Amino acid sequence: MSSGSCLRCGSEWGIVRRFGEPRAGSGVIQVHCIACRIAPPAKRGAQQSKGTDISSTTAQRLDRLLANLAYATRKEISAACTAGRVTLDGAALHNPAHLIPLDKVRAGALHFDGAPVDPPAPLTLMLHKPAGCTCSHNAPGAPGAIVYDLLPPRFRARKPALSTVGRLDKDSTGQLLFTDDGALLHRIIHPKTHAAKHYRVTLRDPLRGDEAALFATGTFMLRDDDKPLKPAVWRAESTHSGVMILTEGRYHQLRRMFGAVGNHVVALHRFQTGALALGDLPQGQYRILSTEELARIFA
Repeated sequence: MSSGSCLRCGSEWGIVRRFGEPRAGSGVIQVHCIACRIAPPAKRGAQQSKGTDISSTTAQRLDRLLANLAYATRKEISAACTAGRVTLDGAALHNPAHLIPLDKVRAGALHFDGAPVDPPAPLTLMLHKPAGCTCSHNAPGAPGAIVYDLLPPRFRARKPALSTVGRLDKDSTGQLLFTDDGALLHRIIHPKTHAAKHYRVTLRDPLRGDEAALFATGTFMLRDDDKPLKPAVWRAESTHSGVMILTEGRYHQLRRMFGAVGNHVVALHRFQTGALALGDLPQGQYRILSTEELARIFA
């Protein structure tokens, strides 16, 4: 992947997928990151991002709500209401046009077929990613080949869509966030507010001893990149392992850093973003994050 930055926010291409947009009248391709595609940086006097607009909504029609959460089509939801399969505070809802307070949904008061309905947008999840699956929407292979296979199938069809916040490569494990809030995604990965990510690293060869000093300089260059890396923190824990803290996310950055000093990463595990830790969440499992937990990302 060639080096470069998003033309809107300055994010490194390596941390997100690249998108091309034709510049009007020129045929030149402008490259923007996925965060700017979801929620472009706000301009003075401009309307707030979709994520903010969603969070300010207080109620929604039942059929529209459940359709956006990918439980069923509106026609199927109408039939489910007629059959008494949708309840609010234990009472059956027979009118698909009934306005549902979204705070009730978030509190678990709305049920479909006896189970609480998923929270509406904005929604942010934390997944403990296992090795062997990719951070992609579509990839060939058996079930479990992509991270979305580890979520309920309806999560892939929600509107607005859930996107990964950054990526972990196929062989890496650990904390992976998903959100449908473009403003939050942009804030986490934007160069000015990029949340620190903590990794546990296992290496093939013994450490040289000068890695911490090299990575902390702010002048360390990677091959094919056109500007140096931001200072990174490396804390050795043994001759072959340690913890790395990064405040940017270039393409395969950590693996390339150790490759540049003649070593090879054999295991990579992300265990924290900002002050939000993965904790004891089992591998392959996810949980929904609270507002208080989201605030820890920027603590």
